Amino acid sequence: MSLMKCGIWSLGIFRPCTSSFCTRRSISLFPGSPTTTQWSKVVSDAEKIVGYPTSFMSLRCLLSDELSNIAMQVRKLVGTKHPLLNTARAFVYDSRNNLQMRGLVVLLISKAAGPSKAADDTLQHDMVSGIYASQRNLAEITELIHTAFLVHRGIVNITELKSCDGPLKDMQFGNKMAILSGDFLLANACTGLAQLQNTKVVELVSSAIGDLVQGIYYENSYLPEKNAFTDDIGITNWMEHIFLSHGALLAKGCQAAMELAKHDTEVQSMAFQYGKHMSLSYKLNSDLQPFLNGKHSGTSFGLNCAPVVLHQEFVGREAWMEEVKQAHLKGNLIDLAKLQEAIKAGKGVTAAIDLCRYHGNKALENLQCFPPSKARSALENIVYAVTRFP
Repeated sequence: MSLMKCGIWSLGIFRPCTSSFCTRRSISLFPGSPTTTQWSKVVSDAEKIVGYPTSFMSLRCLLSDELSNIAMQVRKLVGTKHPLLNTARAFVYDSRNNLQMRGLVVLLISKAAGPSKAADDTLQHDMVSGIYASQRNLAEITELIHTAFLVHRGIVNITELKSCDGPLKDMQFGNKMAILSGDFLLANACTGLAQLQNTKVVELVSSAIGDLVQGIYYENSYLPEKNAFTDDIGITNWMEHIFLSHGALLAKGCQAAMELAKHDTEVQSMAFQYGKHMSLSYKLNSDLQPFLNGKHSGTSFGLNCAPVVLHQEFVGREAWMEEVKQAHLKGNLIDLAKLQEAIKAGKGVTAAIDLCRYHGNKALENLQCFPPSKARSALENIVYAVTRFP
């Protein structure tokens, strides 16, 4: 069943971003990133360790007739503002977001852990650069699932469209392509998952898919069409929801990689915790970008991002609603720059930085169970990259 049929997609992302920050939804694979040059070096060094550049989906899938046909159909959307075009463009051109991020981490933690003592010696012949073939397949599956959800999130609410967004029939066609192509990727991931022939891994990854759906449902419940600024999310709820939508897939992917190598539950738990805390740290870094020094005033941000949620907790409900009221323009529009300055003047940004570093440190702690190696160092460098601020 496609996610469109679940009734959880209500996007309204085509209103001018210069006047309303609530109406834009990021569709990047890992929205926001550390300094581009620094991050690219970290990823490039990590790729060398795992043997070859990783990919957000397998070459077999990329070269399939079905996906080639989808790519041809997507070309019909050129000239419109359908987000599926931006998603496809990001796959090829966007250097700020590393599409292979989740798969790369799964491969690195597989290599850092190595084979367990309980592993069958015959499996050693199945290893390339210290990583089992099944673990490489799992890394591809993880990226396929993430990409499928990303494509599904490109479905737009037809009732929210304006004439400048493109012809209605083209936008409807884009929605159909987003549903079908996302379903195709998800089906390929499920097929690959079954071929691993490991019941616990199937259970882990399947539960991660459920977590993604639940997390995105919560995320949509705070969209502006439902008056997001009147809801007091709270940082505890924010953390729970962000883990579901941004951290569960990577955390459970790391745990599944340990299961494939027959590591015990303690090692599996450490791998899970690393994936969880690293994902949360990365998301916090992403949310902080519009508020850091040197960022232009009025940079688009969401009312449910971490600095805003923390700011609300510090100033209190009444004071926050007054700030929102003062930033209102005509209609239901918000003066982004004015509200952004109010948030930067408070304690929310500093608290978000501290929280980002806290989760980064927790991720590093869970790597200590693995022996020192280049793979472990690469995992540590990924954390350092997202917890370093100007």
